[in-house]
Amino acid sequence: MSEKTVCRRVLTGLFVMLVTGIGHAADYAGGETCRSCHETEYTAWQGSHHDLAMQPANDKTVLGDFDDTSPIHYGVTSTFFKKNGKFMVRTEGPDGKLVDYQIKYTFGVDPLQQYLVEFPGGRLQALSLAWDARPKQQGGQRWFHLYPEEKIAHDDELHWTRPSQNWNTMCAECHSTQLEKNYDPVARTFNTTWSEIDVSCEACHGPGSDHLLWAERKPGWERFEANHGLVLQLDERSGIHWNMDPKTGNAARSRARASDREIEMCARCHARRSPISADYVHGEALLDHYLPRLLDEGMYFADGQIDGEVYVYGSFIQSRMYHAGVTCSDCHEPHSMALRVPGNGVCLQCHLQDKYDQHGHHFHKQGTSGASCAECHMPPRTYMVVDPRHDHSMRIPRPDLSVKLGTPNACNNCHQDKDAAWADKQVKTWYGHAPQGFQRYAEALHGARLEAEDAGGALAGLIRDTETPDISRATALAQIGPYLGPAVIDVLPLALSDEDPAVRAAAVRVLDLTPLNIRVRLAFPMLEDPVRAVRIETARVLAAIPAGDLAADQRALLDNALQEYVASQQASAERPEAQTNLGNLYAAQGKTEQALAAYKTAIELEPAYVPAYVNLADFYRARGKENEAEKVLREAAGIAPNNAAIHHALGLTLVRLKRTGDALEELRLASKLAPDSAHYLYVYAVALNSTGKQEQAVMILQGAHNRFPGNRDILGALVAFLRDMGNEAAARSYAEKLQKQKQ
Repeated sequence: MSEKTVCRRVLTGLFVMLVTGIGHAADYAGGETCRSCHETEYTAWQGSHHDLAMQPANDKTVLGDFDDTSPIHYGVTSTFFKKNGKFMVRTEGPDGKLVDYQIKYTFGVDPLQQYLVEFPGGRLQALSLAWDARPKQQGGQRWFHLYPEEKIAHDDELHWTRPSQNWNTMCAECHSTQLEKNYDPVARTFNTTWSEIDVSCEACHGPGSDHLLWAERKPGWERFEANHGLVLQLDERSGIHWNMDPKTGNAARSRARASDREIEMCARCHARRSPISADYVHGEALLDHYLPRLLDEGMYFADGQIDGEVYVYGSFIQSRMYHAGVTCSDCHEPHSMALRVPGNGVCLQCHLQDKYDQHGHHFHKQGTSGASCAECHMPPRTYMVVDPRHDHSMRIPRPDLSVKLGTPNACNNCHQDKDAAWADKQVKTWYGHAPQGFQRYAEALHGARLEAEDAGGALAGLIRDTETPDISRATALAQIGPYLGPAVIDVLPLALSDEDPAVRAAAVRVLDLTPLNIRVRLAFPMLEDPVRAVRIETARVLAAIPAGDLAADQRALLDNALQEYVASQQASAERPEAQTNLGNLYAAQGKTEQALAAYKTAIELEPAYVPAYVNLADFYRARGKENEAEKVLREAAGIAPNNAAIHHALGLTLVRLKRTGDALEELRLASKLAPDSAHYLYVYAVALNSTGKQEQAVMILQGAHNRFPGNRDILGALVAFLRDMGNEAAARSYAEKLQKQKQ
């Protein structure tokens, strides 16, 4: 780090301490201490989902039927009963045998309630059998399995006794206050603690001891007069009004929102994200502590609608409302968590009733779901079997995109007996034109997923469009790697200087695919980025640079960032993903023993975690130990026989071991198990060609090209193979397409 940067950070810190009076860490005082001054807020919080997020299991808190009830799931009979006043369950344990377990805690309250069981080593595990807390007339008051259509055996990574269902890692931080995970990576045990079992006042507002000192005017209170001793001031709505424009029927914020403090506070838990620090600090940037998911396939549809269980943040920051200055508490009362106004009323705070809440806008009978703002603009998707959650991207329904791209739309959510073409025609009839929503990136992201012919240009155009939501631009950056070339390379320096840290982090990630000289030139300045997520991503892409190639100050800068990266992974040291990431880092640095230990730890933590085996095999390959690589992959294939990545890696290993016949079979199997992988099809075709099966190879490549017309590897192979076969005309046709892709 440069001397100028160090001085700037020190001076900034001193200034903040002088202004706020904060020169020490505040302590947690407990939510009950807030009550005397904030009775209204405290009363609203009581009985809320935050208040009931987690509770000790007793007669008052347990909602489920423990009267010797025995639900059956794929042949496994579990029994819920009471014994000596304790709530018990007899169910399948980690070895597949039935065991009696005591229910230690309840988890959640509506529309379902889960139950936690205590295991040795401080682990709490969440049962996959949950109680449907809805009224009986709605189908509730029953036990159900969270994976109703799947047999989850005891050796499956989704089994309730495995790491994926571990409370300490997967759930605890967002259901309790001042959660300290306290994982011991040597003993592999937890000593997890909290100040309050539920989501109390200080979970959102931060530790309150200084605020209490100021409020009670105890000695030294004057130091906190400027900020009232508050660690985090959630005051973005203070003095704000939404002024209605009668011409447009929409309200505008009286003053632009100057920060995302409140939104990022909520996003800490209401986002699909990965932790990158061990100790959260209230008020610091979200990406200093977490890495939110982008609009990845399987998580979101190409147009940004929710698909997987992604919660709220990623969809909300796509919305026109977010960009207009709306915050979470504009719509939700933050203490009770209820809507500020029920039904359409919450939207009519900012949208004129005479324009929007009438037949000429929604064309449905008043009081029906078709006249509901949320049903049309925030269509729900059900998770955990019984929990419908609204998409917060607040979009205009686009059945035209359903016709073109296959994305869902709100119209057909209700009219399931009709197709998307019918809905598209109906919308155009009503409004006289095709709808044009705020989110205009569906075709670019869809094209990238299909490796369409113009995918690179479309992604580059999306990245350059600073008027579009930043999360879509970051997603485009994550997908543009295969299309980097003279026509699109300008997007990298543009994105690296972007205001949004998620965009900068995504841009750094792409540098992995650039030549080393370009990577070093563009990445090094990012080591001084103010946001941790950007710095640690930069450290990762620069990790393999030999120390001798750097000046002393550069080496120090990189070393600091590498230490941050290691710490970010150690924050989740109990997870196989983190250990695999560490293994990859150490392998890049040439730290053989540390890399090997990390990979093996990942496998020990979760034997079903396939990427650990694949990366370990690649580690052996890079060191010429192909027999060791085969051994690892054979072990993985025994655990996950239908995993395409394992068979693909094993096929490549067998190629290098010159066992061609076996290799071809593994590569064929990989392409069959993952038919949507252009890369697997390409590699299989190359292997076929190398064994003299040119016609079969070309046939596979031509089929792959029809599905992935923008894939350069497939085009290049078609050109080469067809020329070798003497088919110059066909080769020339594909060569022209390839040249067009490279421009």
